[in-house]
Amino acid sequence: MSAPAALAPAVYFVGAGPGDPELLALKAKRTIDRADVIVYADSLVPPQIFADARADAERVRTGSLTLEAIVPLMIDRVRAGLSVARVHSGDLTLYSAVHEQTRALAKAGVSYELIPGISAFQDAAAKLGVELTVPELVQTIILTRPSGRASAVPAAEELSSLAAHRASLALYLAARHVETAQAQLLLHYPADTPVAICYRLGWPDEKIRVTSLAHMAAVSQLEQFIRTTLYLISPALNGLTAARSHLYHPQHAHLFRPAAKTGS
Repeated sequence: MSAPAALAPAVYFVGAGPGDPELLALKAKRTIDRADVIVYADSLVPPQIFADARADAERVRTGSLTLEAIVPLMIDRVRAGLSVARVHSGDLTLYSAVHEQTRALAKAGVSYELIPGISAFQDAAAKLGVELTVPELVQTIILTRPSGRASAVPAAEELSSLAAHRASLALYLAARHVETAQAQLLLHYPADTPVAICYRLGWPDEKIRVTSLAHMAAVSQLEQFIRTTLYLISPALNGLTAARSHLYHPQHAHLFRPAAKTGS
């Protein structure tokens, strides 16, 4: 069997998912395993993600580096004819700081590609065995975060405003602000709304705790969850509704299936 073709010189932004290597997209895994250089956030991406990477690949940890150090390094490697896998946790479209990196690469005339990954909220819902959009109960998912030192949230997107929708809400990067977040959510959600507190999803020390919104902060503090924690707030988590989608209902007709006939 012939060896896989080498990657073209470029920066490949890879979403590594929550941490479980079995949740990597096939394209993401192939890219990581074939890259000449692997640049990764070592505090957020576990080492098992790179179990099958090339032994001779250069590995650059970015936990202690700034953008001003990371981007020139990637540009230099690509201009030297090498492929760079820039590996981020979760999915690239959420809180990954990819925007400023791609702008800098485009300005330098360096090719890049984005390879999506699974987000933590998807992994959490799967492990909880729930669908976050249940007919007649909730049909919207909001992904958000509180304001912090690294990124300010626009005033129109404050948590207290988003909570008014009572949608399924995935709250990222909030463990250090959990008391404030809980108070804002309680302005609109009932106190008994189920909350799943998900710590280090996909890592060996993963923990998931399900509680009520009224106890969200207390449980977080008891468990000492201070980082890498996702909160899922949703009425869908209680699994009590008997509502069903019309998509597979026998009386629902569509292009590929006529409605079932009823007795006369």
